[in-house]
Amino acid sequence: MNRMLLLIVFITLNTYSQNKRLRDYGIEVGVLKTGINNAITDVDDVSVGHTTLILGNSIRTGVTAILPHSGNLFQLKSPAAIYLGNGFGKLAGYTQVKELGNIETPIILTNTLSVPVASDALITYTLENEENKNVHSVNSIVGETNDGHLNDIRGRHVKEEHVLSAIKNAKTGTVLEGNVGAGTGTICFQYKGGIGTSSRVIPESFGGYTVGVLVQTNFGGVFELNGVPIAKELDNYSRNFTYDVDGSCMIVVMTDAPLSARNLERLAKRAIMGLAKTGGIASNGSGDYVIAVSTAKENLIPYHSSSLVNEKKELRNGAISPLFLGVIEATEEAILNSLLAAKSMTGRDGHEIKSLPIDKVLEILKKYNRLGKSD
Repeated sequence: MNRMLLLIVFITLNTYSQNKRLRDYGIEVGVLKTGINNAITDVDDVSVGHTTLILGNSIRTGVTAILPHSGNLFQLKSPAAIYLGNGFGKLAGYTQVKELGNIETPIILTNTLSVPVASDALITYTLENEENKNVHSVNSIVGETNDGHLNDIRGRHVKEEHVLSAIKNAKTGTVLEGNVGAGTGTICFQYKGGIGTSSRVIPESFGGYTVGVLVQTNFGGVFELNGVPIAKELDNYSRNFTYDVDGSCMIVVMTDAPLSARNLERLAKRAIMGLAKTGGIASNGSGDYVIAVSTAKENLIPYHSSSLVNEKKELRNGAISPLFLGVIEATEEAILNSLLAAKSMTGRDGHEIKSLPIDKVLEILKKYNRLGKSD
């Protein structure tokens, strides 16, 4: 990591460190239990890395990398599916995932105009692995949202080294949220958005599987929190509201449940329900995508094999409903965590986006008797 990148990361961690998360305020979403970290990394061996670019008055962007396992992702591919809630976006790699039902690179999230450089960086990352010396085709998976209000997006400040750094620094355990990585310059419900994550653990009687979600929030609608109409209470929407609230949301789902691409797509569809529970409407100009991946070790797909047949376990259709509930709850909470963790930010051309006014939100939740005791 060069001196400039070190400086950028230092500024981020000390100036834009995250606020409390949802449950720190005694607010619980749903009925299922969370994992230890309440993060996508509660799914075994999943890791997340960020590169955050905050420089001068106009650079407010970054990269987030999600790795489904710590091995060679090209040589051991993961079953995967992608669901389009609304397709106004630039998700690289979609067609091959649709066709073959797997991914072979880390998942990268960044800004709209940095998709090509991120895709190129994933090719570099894959080809540099000695085990991949005979590889001549790489299907890079890159998602995006447009951070152009706060960030000088036309400057295309994300470089290959930033993407590779996010991958290199990916780790398990706690995940930084808010104004970090791909969420550095994003906006959600007219407040500062960002990166958020959450997880759910299915009861042992239903398999004991974990489902984790990470979101990059940059969308609009009429904000609700745990069923409470926050936007209406705060009068935070126009009287002449046209319902044309552009923006995007990238949702990444990981689970250790042994699911085929077909059932992963069914799982991905339910994540959009979690977005809807927060008041998102997937407007005309919104790119709302869900990438769902199974990390089950026994179902990883080898690039080369002496067998003509892949042997795998697969969760029965009748056993998947608890995972549906889990991904809905985790997506809703991940979005809320992205809002609560983010801090106010000033960026390009002096544009300022305020963070969610949590004190006012807590008062509203008390009014509706929806606030428990904080720890």
